[in-house]
Amino acid sequence: MDLYTHTGIQVRGGKPREVMDEVCTESRFRLVVNGEEVTAMVASAEQLRELGAGFIVSEGLAERVESVEMNGDEIRVGAEMRPGGMRVLETSGGTAYVRRIPRVGAGPRISIDDVYRMTAAIESEDWKKTGGLHCSVLFCDGALEAKACDVGRHNTVDKVIGHAVLAGIDRSRCVVGCTGRQPAGMVAKAANAGIPVIISRAASTDQGIATADLAGITLICFSRGDRFTVYTHPWRVEGVAASGEGEINGD
Repeated sequence: MDLYTHTGIQVRGGKPREVMDEVCTESRFRLVVNGEEVTAMVASAEQLRELGAGFIVSEGLAERVESVEMNGDEIRVGAEMRPGGMRVLETSGGTAYVRRIPRVGAGPRISIDDVYRMTAAIESEDWKKTGGLHCSVLFCDGALEAKACDVGRHNTVDKVIGHAVLAGIDRSRCVVGCTGRQPAGMVAKAANAGIPVIISRAASTDQGIATADLAGITLICFSRGDRFTVYTHPWRVEGVAASGEGEINGD
């Protein structure tokens, strides 16, 4: 990822000193679907095809994409669009589309050690250097399939979902991990993509938890070090809840 170096004056222990900090960069892109602009996106300028494909699927605008190409600052996507959906402004300032939340399938079961391992993978060197990036990862059948960093937490999830869309990965067998908060809009992305498990280093909101419960998603938050909190559908995490408790097919 391209990083920008800038001077600053750091004060530590009451004493100032000059430092050179690496700062993340941001750019603006237009998402054009079937020749019509859908939204403008502020993002880090990498994995842009994945960003376009992932946004379309994670917002429930289409089940799949037929093509994705770049043309200057335009991300051009071809897809058979679904009708309906109300466009809203998210808490991050990004665009989201509100529609009926789908239910995910039963998906994978994971262990407590899996949660620790997947959480550790969420970090990246650029994230550590700048402190200004979010990062997401995608695991399928326990293996790391994709990682993305971006100035926007929504973008990182779109990028790893977009990787799965373009690579033809079975998203029902996936787990997504993210550094960012999990309000309703973020959880809905996983639901629309058919991903049954979310792991976040950060918090959720009441509506994020309600959305995960409704969608049948296992929502794990505050995953840091040796601790994490499972808010919904804990039966997927072995050793946390009784086997089969609340399983999708039995709800």
